[in-house]
Amino acid sequence: MNSSNLIDVLKDGNIIIPLFFLKKIKKMDLELDEFILLMYLYMYKEDIQFNPEKISSDLGIELSQVMLLISSITDKGFISVEVKKNEKGYMEDIISLDGFYNKLKLLFADDFNKKRNDDINNSTIYEVIEKEFGRTLSSMEFEIIRAWLDSNISEELIKEALKEAVFNGVSNLKYIDKILYEWGKNDIKTVEDVEKARKKHQSNKESNNSKNTDLDMDIMDWNWFDDDE
Repeated sequence: MNSSNLIDVLKDGNIIIPLFFLKKIKKMDLELDEFILLMYLYMYKEDIQFNPEKISSDLGIELSQVMLLISSITDKGFISVEVKKNEKGYMEDIISLDGFYNKLKLLFADDFNKKRNDDINNSTIYEVIEKEFGRTLSSMEFEIIRAWLDSNISEELIKEALKEAVFNGVSNLKYIDKILYEWGKNDIKTVEDVEKARKKHQSNKESNNSKNTDLDMDIMDWNWFDDDE
């Protein structure tokens, strides 16, 4: 098919194409002219009346080519032609883009899974937490961990907070997030900082023990924050 007229439509700015779609042309198995027609239909967002003559006029291409393109993207599962009742109660042929939206959903899911796998391959923190929790992390938990890393919290510090949580019998990210938050408030940024804080606490504990011999301090655990969890 000759796509020169369709390309002219693009140059004129009559069709706005999201960058995400441009990057996915090959994955969607679309020819350029099929893709441009699909973007034309996408501009309407809602169901579009099946009117090949209007499409031919708007895009400046032969009616026969429009019919071929519609047939092609229908066979590929991007659109379907359905009969629906309009606002006046009359039945009319409508082009549905449900197939296109379903394919987009799968593409988004593939991208998310690829990014998740890339992050896991580049970082062991996800696997470490999954191993400690004994289960697969949810998408929300995955995003929380990535937010920690994006905030420049080191993997080593996250692992240290994980140890604290496991030691206290808690296996959820909310608890770990609170530990990391308290550490941040106290300017604890490295594992070495954690160790210094522990030693300082232990020193204070021993001093208290010498002053309060009747109090069994060994049964008192150190919490980084006041929490009933």
